[in-house]
Formats: sequence, structure tokens, C-alpha cells
Amino acid sequence: MINDPHYRRRYVISGIAVVVVLVYIIRLFFLQIIDQSTKDQADNNALVRQTIYPSRGLIYDRNGELLVFNQPIYEITMTMREMGKEWDTTAFCNCLKINRSEFDERIAEIKDRRKNRGYSRWTPQVFMGQLKKEDIATLQEELFLFPGIKIQKRTLRDYTYNAAEHVLGSVGEVNQNDIDRDSYYTRGDYSGRDGLERTYEKQLRGEKGVEVLMRDVRGRIQGSYQNGELDRTAVAGTDLYVTLDIRLQLLAEELLAGKIGSAVAIEPKTGEILAMASNPGWNPMKLVGKERSKNYNALLQDPTKPLMNRATQAMYPPGSTFKTIQSLVCLEQGAITPNTLYPCSGPGSTPIKCTHHHGSPVALDRAIEQSCNPYFWCAFRDLLQKDGKERDIHKPYEKWREAVMSFGLGHRFDDTDLSEQSAGSIPSTKLYDKFYGKTGWKAITIRSLSIGQGEILVTPLQLANQAATIANEGYYISPHLNKNDSMRIHRHNLDIKKQHFEVVKEGMNRVMVYGTGRHYAVDSLHMAGKTGTVQNPHGRDHAIFIGFAPVEDPKIAVAVVVENAGFGATWACPIATMMIEQYLTGEVKRKDLRKRIGSTVLNESVKNW
Repeated sequence: MINDPHYRRRYVISGIAVVVVLVYIIRLFFLQIIDQSTKDQADNNALVRQTIYPSRGLIYDRNGELLVFNQPIYEITMTMREMGKEWDTTAFCNCLKINRSEFDERIAEIKDRRKNRGYSRWTPQVFMGQLKKEDIATLQEELFLFPGIKIQKRTLRDYTYNAAEHVLGSVGEVNQNDIDRDSYYTRGDYSGRDGLERTYEKQLRGEKGVEVLMRDVRGRIQGSYQNGELDRTAVAGTDLYVTLDIRLQLLAEELLAGKIGSAVAIEPKTGEILAMASNPGWNPMKLVGKERSKNYNALLQDPTKPLMNRATQAMYPPGSTFKTIQSLVCLEQGAITPNTLYPCSGPGSTPIKCTHHHGSPVALDRAIEQSCNPYFWCAFRDLLQKDGKERDIHKPYEKWREAVMSFGLGHRFDDTDLSEQSAGSIPSTKLYDKFYGKTGWKAITIRSLSIGQGEILVTPLQLANQAATIANEGYYISPHLNKNDSMRIHRHNLDIKKQHFEVVKEGMNRVMVYGTGRHYAVDSLHMAGKTGTVQNPHGRDHAIFIGFAPVEDPKIAVAVVVENAGFGATWACPIATMMIEQYLTGEVKRKDLRKRIGSTVLNESVKNW
């Protein structure tokens, strides 16, 4: 037996058997203990996890006015495993008033695992969503004919006012990127797509609940599993209180009707945005429900760009409103004093003309009042040159640029809840070196910067913040929209002495008493302002105004831009002063002016969305 050549084979066979048994044991241990997918699949056969969707948080204005709330809507889900062979597709399509091709497209999309990675024949899949009660009325009556179909209640946004759509944002269906990025979402969920709805999505969305139901061997629901021990209650989203004053917002949008432009109002001491209007816009209900996709595409193709929030994304040269910053920087850096005099020859001045005759020479306060171009060119030249002599311009220019940017220009407000912003531009020495060579440019080359033209670009939000900074005499708190957030730590202090602001504020007050803003000043209010008429190579000039009131204790700072409107004093100034009047007194007493400005159409291409 010992010499039998087959004798040792039994050890080999026994070893193989042991290995096979061990492999099976390890595999079973992995499947049952480590890997939950098999258990989950088995559970899916026996259990139904029904999601309970939370109500989205409401949005209120600074005075407690309800702006955004929820309305009930419905979605249709189907569980493929429960749909028998006798299922009447034609009757189902008739109930929903859709054709067979639409049905087939939706089924194909549900089964496409590239688009719907969570697809399973055992779990409910969203077939149609965002349906109103009338859309499901027929199906609801005949639901018993369609096994596997369920109607689930959800909510969609509704709006108290047709206003502030750019600020509030919208809610839409999530895409695969959202699902991959955040495990909270599954196919058919909704999330904030833009504006505050997006910024505060996690706060507003709440937490989903779940109800676990048990089914029998035939797939029929038998009731709650384990007496509901695994159920979880949905938690409603947290309400959001914003800094907007809806009455002021409505007025701004009324006055911008028929025009392309924007208006921003800020409370200087807090940085709270009181109004942020951009026109053209749209009725926020246009991006709610089944028609959202179609309406969004139509808005996207509109050449006037209604989806663009011009208040934070459009960029313009600041024009004469920039003279207030130019004054402060030149004072601080010693290029001028309040009593510095420069000559002005009116339209005959060179190399920069003045728009009108106003006497000569002029000091700073009157130069601001009369918006004297030659004065600010001379001040800028003397800042960049020493004793009227040419020198290396790089160092003084960069020092000037740094001071200008400290007002919040040339960069985004990164420490705020405003997500959609443009940075604007305060050109660097590198830009001019690229254009002209390191020794090929000097003060006269960039003279247009002295009056807010040339390569300088700002947003209306930055203009309003500029006005707030001057009103505060040297600091600003980053503009923001969440009323409950304390932004006091986001204070930005400028390296400019307080007495310089007092001089500029006096000049801005003179604008409203003797200068270009005098026709639209409110007698009972002590206002400061600066108009601007900005050259536009693509058409008529843009009208701009910045201002604040009351001068002695500013409560509101405003910036208005009206594109292709001509003089700032004609259009931007009256809009701004009526906003100031509304906020400080509670009404606009100049009824005729309000009617004239609000009813005038300056751009025929603006649609009423």
C-alpha cells in the first residue's frame, strides 16, 4: 500500500477539498457580513423604502414679509417589477395626455444606467415629476388599473411677488454631477440652481425621511416593517431671512421697466443689501414646474440676457462717479489738498476736455460739484509725476492702484454669500507694459483713467459699495443678503484719513444742491451724490449715479446704471433719489416723476417675461 503510486494523491485531493471549503466559507462570510449589497438586494425584494420629502425652508424679507413659499405638486413613480404583461400602456398615456414615443423615451432614460445609476426593477423610479393636481386627476381615478404606479406628493416653489428673481434664484431637478457630489440626492430630487436657493441649499432643503414597508412573495405591500422602528421623520428646511426690503425692491424694478440696467441699495453701516434689481428679468414662476426647461432655454436665447444679474455680473467704466475715489486717493497720497487749484478752459481744455464752462480755476469741492474733467486729470498727473517731471511710473501707479482696489474694486467680494459676481478690472502695470513696453507709457498715456474711463471696469454692486464706503468715511462691510448672519467681522478698513472723506462728502452734497443732481434732490433729505455719463463704443452712453443719505448719518447708499440712456442726471439720478426717498420716508411723493420714469421705454427689445 505504501508503495502504491496513487496513495499520496489522497492528500492532494483532501487539500483541494479543504481549500474549496475555505473559499466558500470566506466568500459566504464576505457576502453576509462584509458586503451589504447582497443583503440590500434581498431587502429590496422584501422591503420598500419610501422616501418622505421635507418641506423646503421659506424665505422672508428683512421686515418679515413672506417672499418664497411652497405649493403642493405630484410625481409619478413606477416599479418595473410590479408592472405585469397585461399593463395597458395606451390607457396610461391617455391619462397623462402624452404620446407613446414620450412614454418610450422616459422608460429608456430610466433604464439607462449611465444616466440613472440607481436603477433597479424592484425600486420605484421617477417617471414624471412637477405635476399639478389637474395633471394627475384622470390617472388618480384609474390608478387601480396600473400596478406598479404610485403618485407621490412633493412641493415646488411659489412666490408672493413677481420680483427679485435674480436674488432669490430657482429650484430645479438635480443632474448626475449633483448626485455624484452629494449622496443626499437621488434621481428626481430638486435643488437650488442659482441665487440664494443655491447658496443656502443645505439650510433650505431639510432632511429626508423614510418609511419602510414590507411586501409579500407576490410583491404586494403588507404594511409597515417592524412597526415602523426603521422609519425616519422628514425634517423641514430652515427658513431664511434676507436683508432685502421688498417694497424698495419692487420700486427699483418698477422704475427700471422698459430699460436695460440695474439698481443696488446697501445699508452702509452693516453692508446689508436692501435692494438688488436687474432688468430685464422674468416672472420667477416661469422656472417652476414642467415648463421650466422650455422657459429656461427661451430666456437663455434672449439677446438682452435676462438670466444675467447685471447688478453683480455686468461691468462698466465708472465714468465721473470714479472722481470721488480719485479725489480721496490723491488727497491721501499728497498729490493735492482741498485748496489745490487747477485751471479749466471748458470744452477747449487739453488733453482732456471739460463738458461745460464753470469758471476757472477750481478747488476740489467745486470740481466734484461741476464734474470738472481737467481738474481730475491734473490731480492724477501730479500723483504719478513729481514736480511735474516724468519719472518711473510703475511704483506710484501701483500705489495708486492698490488704494483704488481697497474700495472693493477690481476683485470679487469673496467673504460674502453673493455667488454670481464679476471681479471688474483695475488695470495693472503688467497690462500697460504688455501694451506699450516698460518705458513706453506715462501719465498722459493713461489719462482716461483719471475720469473713470479707459480700462477701468466695475459692477453696480461695487459702485454701491463705493458709495457706502464714502458714507462710512473709510470702511465697508462686505455686501451680503443673509439677515441672520453677522458680517461685522468682514469689515474692511481703508488707509485714508477721515478728514479727506469729509471734503469729498461736501463735494457730493454740492452735486445735489448746485450740480447735476439738483433737479431730483428731495428737499427734506440731506443727500450726497455723483452722476456719471459713461462713453459706450457700442451705442448711446450709459447713465450712472451713486449717492447716499442722510449725509450726517447715512442709512442707505445707492448705485444705478441704465444702459444706453444718455446722461446720468436724466435717468440714473431720479431712479436713485426715488429709492432713497422711499426707504427713508416710506413713500415717493413725486408721483408724476415716478410715473414718467417707470412708464418710459428706452429699449424696445426688452421683453416682458
